[in-house]
Amino acid sequence: MPSSAGSASEPPAPAESLRVRNLITDVPGLRVGNATDPHIGTGVTVVLCDAPAVAAVDVRGGGPGTRETDLLDPAATVERADAITLSGGSAFGLDAASGVMAGLAARGRGFAVGTAKVPIVPGAILFDLLNGGDKGWEAHPPYTQLGRDALEAADLDFTLGSVGAGTGCTTATVKGGLGSASAIAASGHVVGAVVAVNAAGSPLFGDGPQFRAAPYERDGEFGGLGLPPALSQALADEVIHPHLKGGISRFSTTIAVVATDATLTTVQARRLAIMAQNGLALSLYPVHTPLDGDVVFALSTEKRPLEVPLPDLARLGALASVVLARAVARAIFAATRLPFPDCQKTWHDHFAP
Repeated sequence: MPSSAGSASEPPAPAESLRVRNLITDVPGLRVGNATDPHIGTGVTVVLCDAPAVAAVDVRGGGPGTRETDLLDPAATVERADAITLSGGSAFGLDAASGVMAGLAARGRGFAVGTAKVPIVPGAILFDLLNGGDKGWEAHPPYTQLGRDALEAADLDFTLGSVGAGTGCTTATVKGGLGSASAIAASGHVVGAVVAVNAAGSPLFGDGPQFRAAPYERDGEFGGLGLPPALSQALADEVIHPHLKGGISRFSTTIAVVATDATLTTVQARRLAIMAQNGLALSLYPVHTPLDGDVVFALSTEKRPLEVPLPDLARLGALASVVLARAVARAIFAATRLPFPDCQKTWHDHFAP
């Protein structure tokens, strides 16, 4: 299997020396690229690992669409991934990983099997086929090329909102999108997340405008609105009458990648993904429904060892859940409206003065 010992043996960068973008790319060793087709109303987001990264996944939704997730079982042979692909397009979007694989193969990347190299590119998809865009691609779905384009665009800085896998996203109340956030743990480890929010539920308390992730907001990153003044009543009302997308015709799914520079095993990375799923529960309600295919991948770039593995991992998992919750709200706050008749309004359409 490809070795990442070189990255693991590098001295860790002091946390205070890191440039904080408030993006998953604050985790050293990762870049992100988006490819967007505004005519179709869809896109692809690729998380590219500079060197193969320890990878795991946790699947919670009732209707997931995934590729190569069985390979990420801790009992499987391959422990590391070259990239993770998040895509619109429902099952058509699984082709995005093929485009990423082709691009990585051209760079000589991949799991070595004799003289052959096979890029390891797990992925997940969301349903955006009914958002108003032109989906009449017949025998030529666009996702293989979108995957290749997203790979070529991978960089440390990237755009949030209605781009990449977040382009055609919707929620029960306001338009979804692509979000990202990061934080530095007390131990010095960096945790980041990127998420495409296409939830069956709502990211808002009641009818809004306050975000469910409000308690975890930093520096007004999604408007600084705080909690609703009548929080207990808002919670009581939504338990009885939760917001949900109308009908089975509006399938959903929130798909995400969380990452850390901490050195993790595949078992530990799986635990990070499991704990990070709580971030969806902190920022969306209801979540993990029969109409969602919620998937969270976890990556370890192995730059900084854990000093005390069990408590350090528990703290990283808790932080990952908060970072993912913030990324969800940032996705909603950054989303822009698609140029189609009857497309869903954004948070700003509803609430901006």
